[in-house]
Amino acid sequence: MANTSSAKKATRKIARRAAINKNRRSRVRTYVRQVEEALASGDKVAAQAAFKAAEPELMRAATKGVIHKNTASRKVSRLAQRLKVLSA
Repeated sequence: MANTSSAKKATRKIARRAAINKNRRSRVRTYVRQVEEALASGDKVAAQAAFKAAEPELMRAATKGVIHKNTASRKVSRLAQRLKVLSA
C-alpha cells in the first residue's frame, strides 16, 4: 500500500491510464473482429468498410502507445492481404 501522498497520486494516475488503455485495446479488438467476421462471411463490401474503419483505430492505438507501432502495421498488413485475397 502506498504511504506517501505522491505514491498515492501515482497509484490513481496509473489506474486512470490503465482504464483508458483497456478501453482503447477493447475498441481495437472490436474493429478487428468486425473485419474478420466480414471476411469469414465472404462479404467483400462489408469487409472493405470494416477494414476502412479498423485501420485508423489500429494506428491510433499505436500512436497512443497502447500497442506497438509494428504490431499495428503488421495487423493492418495481414488484414489488407486477406481482403485482397477475398477480392480476387
